[in-house]
Amino acid sequence: MSVENHDVMVIGAGFAGMAAALFAAKAGLSVAQSGVTGGIDFSTGFIDLMGVHPVPEGIRWDDPWAAVEAVSKDCPKHPYARMARPDMETAIDGFTEFLASQGLEYTGHADRNCRALTPVGTVKRTWRVPRTAWKGVLALESGAPTLIVDFLGLKGFSGRQLVEMRQDAWPGLRTARVTFPRGSGELYPEHMAWALADPKYREKLAEAVAPHLEDAEYLGFPAVLGLIDPGRVIAHLEELTGRQVFEIPTIPPSIAGPRLRGAFDRGLPGLGVRTLSQATVTEAEIDADGFRFVVGRGGGRTEVRAKAAILATGRFFGKGLSADRHAIREAVFDLPVVQPETRELWHNKEFFHTDGHAANAAGIEVDDLFRPLGRDGNPAHERLFAAGAILAHQDWMRMKCGAGLAITSAWRAVQGLVQGAG
Repeated sequence: MSVENHDVMVIGAGFAGMAAALFAAKAGLSVAQSGVTGGIDFSTGFIDLMGVHPVPEGIRWDDPWAAVEAVSKDCPKHPYARMARPDMETAIDGFTEFLASQGLEYTGHADRNCRALTPVGTVKRTWRVPRTAWKGVLALESGAPTLIVDFLGLKGFSGRQLVEMRQDAWPGLRTARVTFPRGSGELYPEHMAWALADPKYREKLAEAVAPHLEDAEYLGFPAVLGLIDPGRVIAHLEELTGRQVFEIPTIPPSIAGPRLRGAFDRGLPGLGVRTLSQATVTEAEIDADGFRFVVGRGGGRTEVRAKAAILATGRFFGKGLSADRHAIREAVFDLPVVQPETRELWHNKEFFHTDGHAANAAGIEVDDLFRPLGRDGNPAHERLFAAGAILAHQDWMRMKCGAGLAITSAWRAVQGLVQGAG
């Protein structure tokens, strides 16, 4: 088993783990990162900052910063209440600048949430969208004549449903179903994206769409327009069709997830990050010098010794938390988990209850430096930090703050580490 020494070990490979590895590397630290496929791979690609509060009332916010302020006031234990707006802005800007350097540009309004189309025809408020989706935001805002294209054999995206959902407020919205220029039968977004990297298939696609264009000013596709360089694919389709082209994410798993994953897989090693991909921490020990981890199983195991660690393992989907018949537990260090007193209180009897479910706000408590607290209420370790969905007192899915919470808390955790906590 090989042994490596690093300044910091980042445990997790979702939004928070990737952001923590990025920010730590940018700060000049030697970084190792482990983790398996997580929430980032099933992402719509949108970066939510804050969209809904209070959740039971379903109040949606156009100004996410006002929403963050309201949440911080109403829920003083929410992780956002431990952050300052300038730090949050710096974090998201740094995250999106890195993605842009890898060919995945993001954009949005300067002072308000975007209103972006979802694959089922609803409208979502989000802070930043991939540039490939931006013209869809503009088309929705203006109500301009728009054609939505879908494909025979592609599941997870229905132009008809999307138009039916929006037609009353957007009379200029139409849809057309065409045959994808390569392949027949059931289609898969990743295969379609790879095919459209070839200009000849983009030309065939434009030919298939041309008879349906009519007065459309905008042309929307499911998010299959290239995997590595979607901007170039869109620019070519705009040239071929003479229309403004945009993407709408498909139902997860969407191609937006592999694009994000690919950007980090390409970019983090170039910053010196040692990525232990598709491998989890199987042993974790605290010693006088910091931490000792064993990553992976069998002959592929790696021992990592680190002076500090950032826990970004997520909740149940990311396997940062696990549950038995008695309690919710943290998986790596067995840290105390904030949770209802009994299992009977984990969930409401109604699945779609407006209050949500108490288990969705379970997680680990942290101090102002984002260090997890032990059972005595003090930091469990001076150089152990946490970020992302594993943090307690937030329901990121219902509050529409998932990626923003992950990115900003990762920044705050790295800042706590850099400032030399303890």
